[in-house]
Amino acid sequence: MTEKETIRTRIWQEKAEPDNPFAAATCYCHGYDVYGNVLGKAGWIEFVYLLFRGERPTAAQRQLLEDLAVAIANPGPRDHSVLAAMNGGVGGSHSAACLMAALGVGAGQLGGAREIALILDLWTELGMDIEAWRDRLGSPLPDERADVWLPMEHPPGFDPHGASCTTPVRQTLIHLAPLSPNGALPWLLQYRESLEEAADCPLAMTGVAAAALHDLGFDRDQGEMLYLLLRLPGAAVHALEQRSVGFRHFPF
Repeated sequence: MTEKETIRTRIWQEKAEPDNPFAAATCYCHGYDVYGNVLGKAGWIEFVYLLFRGERPTAAQRQLLEDLAVAIANPGPRDHSVLAAMNGGVGGSHSAACLMAALGVGAGQLGGAREIALILDLWTELGMDIEAWRDRLGSPLPDERADVWLPMEHPPGFDPHGASCTTPVRQTLIHLAPLSPNGALPWLLQYRESLEEAADCPLAMTGVAAAALHDLGFDRDQGEMLYLLLRLPGAAVHALEQRSVGFRHFPF
C-alpha cells in the first residue's frame, strides 16, 4: 500500500467542501480561520506579516511594516526595476512580463533584493557594534555563489553613486526609527554619518529597509522575498501608464 500523496506545509491548512474534495471549505493560515475570522478584522499588511512570520504582529510591528511598505511601494522611474517594467509596458508586453522584468532587475545587488539579503546577514553577524560595522564597510564582502552573483562592488546598504544621503532616505529613517525603540533603526539613525564615512558613500533606501526588516524579525530569505513583493506596485502602475502613452513619447 502506497502512502497517500500530500502537500506538506505548516503555513496553510484546508478542509474540503463536503461535496467536492478538490475545493476548500475552510482555510487556516497558521491556525487562523482566514475567511471565518481574519477577513474583515485584519488589514492586508497584518495578514502578510502572519503569512511570513507565523504570528500576528503587535500594533507597533504592524505600523512599522505598513509605513515601510508605503516608503518603498514606488521606487519611481529612476529605479532600474521600475524602468524595466516601463520598457515592457511601452513595448506592449503583457502584464505578467512587465512584472517579471521588474522582479528580474530588482533582484540584484544594486538597490535590489539581493542587497537586502546581504545587509540582513551583516545585522545578524555584527549586531550594533559600530566599530565592527566600520571595519566591515571598509572591506569587500566575501564571494558567495560566484556562479550566480558577481562580487559586490560597493558596501551593501549604501549608494555608490550618491553625493549625499537623499531627502527621502533621511525622511524615511527619521520617521521609522521611533517605531522601533532600541532596535536597528534608531541605532542606524544615530550612527548614519559615521557609517557613511566608513563606507565612503551615503546611506541608501536598502539600508533603511533592511534595518526595518531586521527589527521586524525577518530573516535574510524572508526579507529578500518581501522586499521584492513590496516594490511591485510602483512597477505595475508605471508599466500601465507607459503602455497607454506609447513608445513615441518614451525617451529611453
